[in-house]
Amino acid sequence: MTAKEAVAMAEPRRKKTAPRADAESMAARQRDISVSEFFAKNRHLLGFDNPRKAMLTTVKEAVDNSLDACEEAGILPEIAVIVEDLEPGRPATAKSSRYRVTIVDNGPGIVRKQVENIFGRLLYGSKFHRLKMSRGQQGIGISAAGMYGLITTGRPMEIFTKPKAGQPTHHIELAMNTKTNRAEVTFDKEVKEFPPRRFRELSSGTRALAEQGGFLTEAAFPTGTSVSIELDGKYQKGRGSVDEFLELTAIANPHARIVFVPPSRVTEDEEPDVLAAAEATAAAKATVTTETNGVIVFPRGVQELPPETQEIQPHPKGIELGILLQMLKDYELAEKGGTLYSFLQDRFCRVSAATASSMCEAIGVTSRTKAGAIEPPQAEKLYKVFQESKLAPPPTDCLAPIGVRQLLAGMLKGVRAEFYAASSRSAEVYRGRPFQIEAAMAFGGELPGDEPARVIRFANRVPLLFQQSACSSFKAVTETAWKNYALQQPRGSLPVGPLVIMIHMASVWVPFTSESKEAIADYDEIRKEMKLALMECGRKLGAYLRKRQRMRREGERRDVFERYIGEIAKAINDITGEDARKVYDALLKQAKARTAVADQVLDEDGKVMKDDPAEVEGVIVVPEAIAPVGGAPAAAAAPAPEPEAPARRRKKREPKPDPARAELRARAAKAAARGPSRGGKSAGPDLF
Repeated sequence: MTAKEAVAMAEPRRKKTAPRADAESMAARQRDISVSEFFAKNRHLLGFDNPRKAMLTTVKEAVDNSLDACEEAGILPEIAVIVEDLEPGRPATAKSSRYRVTIVDNGPGIVRKQVENIFGRLLYGSKFHRLKMSRGQQGIGISAAGMYGLITTGRPMEIFTKPKAGQPTHHIELAMNTKTNRAEVTFDKEVKEFPPRRFRELSSGTRALAEQGGFLTEAAFPTGTSVSIELDGKYQKGRGSVDEFLELTAIANPHARIVFVPPSRVTEDEEPDVLAAAEATAAAKATVTTETNGVIVFPRGVQELPPETQEIQPHPKGIELGILLQMLKDYELAEKGGTLYSFLQDRFCRVSAATASSMCEAIGVTSRTKAGAIEPPQAEKLYKVFQESKLAPPPTDCLAPIGVRQLLAGMLKGVRAEFYAASSRSAEVYRGRPFQIEAAMAFGGELPGDEPARVIRFANRVPLLFQQSACSSFKAVTETAWKNYALQQPRGSLPVGPLVIMIHMASVWVPFTSESKEAIADYDEIRKEMKLALMECGRKLGAYLRKRQRMRREGERRDVFERYIGEIAKAINDITGEDARKVYDALLKQAKARTAVADQVLDEDGKVMKDDPAEVEGVIVVPEAIAPVGGAPAAAAAPAPEPEAPARRRKKREPKPDPARAELRARAAKAAARGPSRGGKSAGPDLF
């Protein structure tokens, strides 16, 4: 055997491989990818990262749809959220379990022919193509939740919808075919009852409430929709939970009443009438969020719906060249022979007849030139004219901000504090799209004083619970100089103190960082407005804290004076024979004059007021919640001979009565007076 043969025998034999692919074989394997197939494999993009977050996303999408539908129909929302544990006997260490999540609302319902499209197709809806403020905008959410439930449990969605009062209810079960992005109906029947009787029969408490007409009755729900999804999830309280989402939703939507029935692992025989107890507690404190034996009731804080929004056309400064070319093609197809002059007025806002004529002249065409005759070079010139023209900003009737009073009402429902302030900025524009920023804050009370401030973020009244550090709202808070407002702040961090900060962005198109809608993109125009709103609230808080601190210092000085005035009066009487009472009165008068600032009342700018501070727009102060600086009680004064009572400041004029303001003041008094009670407690401090 030669050396060459020996080497050849020592080498391992290579397996015969298939021939390499060529263009024809590659082409044979290429096919369309359904959008539902893509999101089924990449469900983390939609917020279904893990079982706990998947349950939250399911509740969020359904509640958002319910609120949008109720507001568009002009109905004050009544929403019930029910989470049932279908595996109560599982080990406590299990990472997940099977749950049934049900959301029932009293909205306008859904017509039968649209049920499959709304619940069984991704990227289908009415909100994507219109410029109008709404919670949903992509046409993905509730369909994706049903798809996740189908993938993890194999069970279809169960839907009850009643579009007209007095008409039958449609009971439908459907599952999404991810290959075709279409729904397959597995059950379809008309029934008489709505909401389903099963929800009223969950426990003895639900039956009692149904008899009283307070929970899921036909009278309270003449129309509406019920959606049930079985899924692999995990229910756990705390940050990023269903409880927190509903709490924050109630704050941003004080016109809605929400009842949350969390999962229970006790048998019906052992279960108390928790729902009846919760309803009774909520009736006793109609504007206070309550938690009774785990069942949470978020009562309606105001009786008015948000203002109705109007759809607007795109603004010329908010489109790009490719979009303009497509709009010209679509207009030519829709309006045969339509002119460029009419196109500019029909398809854009803030373009008058004179402006349209000048734009046509600027690109070298007449007002009679057909839109279909515009060539790409002319369209590019028109696009440049858009950018150079001085146009009025888009109208703002497409927005429905929360408003200062409703912000205060929502904060009073969920946060137990001593000082509340709110600010609503005027509308601004980014990329031709109008938006409006609002901010509110609560300080003191029972909030923890040695922790960083809590930041709660909203976009179109929807809480944002994840990706906080990637959100423009969070960056605006950390970039604000809170030391200017008497608060401590480590460099580049949140302020430290008993503080809750709320930021809300209202827009026709919120620039989210991902499809899961968890954070707002960092546009300079948006962050600037957020900082200005925070600074406005910060000025109110800073002035209040500085003046309050000075008033407390003067009050402590007065306590020291009063402690020794009696002894001084007796000593002077012993030495000079002067009347001790007269000496005491003179010294007390002098002490009050020197510490008169302790009796002053402040406005939202920290200035001395002649009227009640509760009458000031944008600020609520709960005096009963104020604690001494540093937590130390004021020193007790020594006994004095018949000390006279402090003089009361007289009001020079009576403020005009304001029912809405009086209602807020009453809530503030309730918020200060309420405390933990057996069987019922406020849910606010647990979350904030």
